[in-house]
Amino acid sequence: MTELPLIHLQGSPYRQGVQQGEQLREQIATNVAVYRSRMLTSGLPEDSLAERSQRYLGIFTKEDSQYRAIMDGIADGSGQNILDIALLNARYELLYSAWSEFGRPSVDSIRSECTSFGGSDGVFAAGGTQIGQNWDWFTGVEGALLQWRHGETTVVGFTEAGVAGTKIGINSAGIGLCVNGLGASVDDWKLDSVPFHLRTWRILQSSTLAEAVGHAVAPRPACSANFFIGSASSGVVTVETSPLGSRVIYQDGTAPLVHANHFRDPEALGVYQSWLETGRVSTYHRCDRMEHLLAKESPVTTEHLYAAMRDHDGGPLALCRHPVMTDPEELRTHTALAAHLELDALKFSYTWGPPCESEFTTVSL
Repeated sequence: MTELPLIHLQGSPYRQGVQQGEQLREQIATNVAVYRSRMLTSGLPEDSLAERSQRYLGIFTKEDSQYRAIMDGIADGSGQNILDIALLNARYELLYSAWSEFGRPSVDSIRSECTSFGGSDGVFAAGGTQIGQNWDWFTGVEGALLQWRHGETTVVGFTEAGVAGTKIGINSAGIGLCVNGLGASVDDWKLDSVPFHLRTWRILQSSTLAEAVGHAVAPRPACSANFFIGSASSGVVTVETSPLGSRVIYQDGTAPLVHANHFRDPEALGVYQSWLETGRVSTYHRCDRMEHLLAKESPVTTEHLYAAMRDHDGGPLALCRHPVMTDPEELRTHTALAAHLELDALKFSYTWGPPCESEFTTVSL
C-alpha cells in the first residue's frame, strides 16, 4: 500500500514525544477517534472510559518517568488531551478487558492480533536468527516507524501513532520483538502492573535476551499477552504471560517456532480462554497453517517465507487477512503490518497493509 513514515527521535524523552506529536499530528487524531469509538462500541460507558484512562495515566507515571515524559510530549506536540494519549498507550488493557467484561464483540476480531514465527540454527537459508509476523488489526489505524538511541543501542520499531513505545522492531544489539494478543478469564484491567506498551518499549531497548525476557515477564499483568523475542547471539523464545504467571517456550531443534493468539498449553499456567468458545476463531488455523507452510522447505528461503505470509488458505481465517465485509465496519480487521526481522543483518523489512498487495520495504540499522 504505502511506506510508513520513519521518524528519527533526538533529545530528551519529552522532546522525542514532541517530535512524534508534531510529525504524526493527523495520524494521532485518527487513532484517538478510532480507539474511542472501538471502546465505546465494546460497551464501555464514556465516564468509565475517562476514569480508566486517568487510572492508567497514573500507572505510567508511577512505573516510568521517561515513558510518561514521552507521553506528555506527544500530547503537547499533537494538540491532544493527555488522557487521550493515555487511552492510546493503554489501549491493549482497556480494549481487551472491555471485550471480556462486556462480552462483545463476538466475532474473531477481538483476538485477531497476529501470527508470529522465527528461528535460528539453520532454519532460514539466509542464515542467522530471524523472526517476523503478520500483525492483524483494525482497518483505519495509523502507524509509523520510530528510531532512537538508548545508551549505545539504536532501536527501530513500529508503533501505532500516539503510542510512546514501539511493539514490533529490532535494535543494534541484535534483539528483535514481535507480539501476539492473548486472552484469559482472569484478565482484569484493575490490576496494577507494567502496561503492555511499556513492556514492549523496554524489551526493544534491551541488550541481551535475558534482559528482554525479564521485561516480558513483569508480574501479574492486567491482560494476557505473548512476546516473541529473538536474539542474534542467543536464539528465539516466545513468552506467554497472564495474571497467573508466565511461561517461556524455546525453539526446539531446527523447526521454526510459531505462535498465534492462543496459549500453546493453557493448563501449564492454569488459564481458561473463554473467548475461544464464541465467534469465528482463526488462531488455530493460522498457527497450524504457518507451521505447515514453513515445514515444506528446509532451510526456508526468503521467497518461500514471503509466500507463506501471503497465504490465503481459509479465506477470512487466513494468514494474509482482508476485511470481512459482512462484519460491522467498526469491527473489520486485516493484516495491517507484515514484518520480517533479520537480527544478524540488522534489517527490518515490512509491508504496510496485507503483504499480498505490495513488496517489502527494508530499513537497515
